[in-house]
Amino acid sequence: LMVWLRRTTHYLFIVVVAVNSTLLTINAGDYIFYTDWMWTSFVVFSISQSTMLAVGAIYYMLFTGVPGTATYYATIMTIYTWVAKGAWFALGYPYDFAVVPVWIPSAMLSDLTYWATRRNKHAAIIIGGTLIGLSFPLFNMVNLLLIRDPLEVAFKYPRPTLPAYMTPIEPQVGMFYNSPVALGSGAGAVLTVPIAALGAKLNTWTYRWMAA
Repeated sequence: LMVWLRRTTHYLFIVVVAVNSTLLTINAGDYIFYTDWMWTSFVVFSISQSTMLAVGAIYYMLFTGVPGTATYYATIMTIYTWVAKGAWFALGYPYDFAVVPVWIPSAMLSDLTYWATRRNKHAAIIIGGTLIGLSFPLFNMVNLLLIRDPLEVAFKYPRPTLPAYMTPIEPQVGMFYNSPVALGSGAGAVLTVPIAALGAKLNTWTYRWMAA
């Protein structure tokens, strides 16, 4: 019975954290590219999303000790985000209004690190966390290049219900810096490592709670 309870608790934790991480970050994907601070917003978006992915991915990967759990976690986040995208579409917004983050490839790199280092926790934190931070902005920029221009969508479908600070205005692309992917990757690679370490620490607390 205790084994069953622990397994059930484990999967419930994965769902709860995935849902909460999606709720905490989904608005970054909805409106992030609709202002004249587009590239600045992309960097903030990259850091927030990559750190959110790192803490959950490392947490559950070390919890199960099974390479592949990080990808499983990212897949749940992706599913919930696509459900939210569908909800926006059902409310009358254009299909391209919500930009779904690309979590899965970065999570796969984390799983690959854990597997290649024979389940080494510290390698998963340092190398896996760094790879998440480095790769996430790249995968998301490629995703943006493959979809319809979100700025064009914003201008074509203005929504009077949006707050004033979300109202699309004339973009000033490239005014602040020219490489948002490089800046997002650099900042993300530094910040995801301590956040991944936090995920590992949360794992320790979970074991203590289950043993109590």
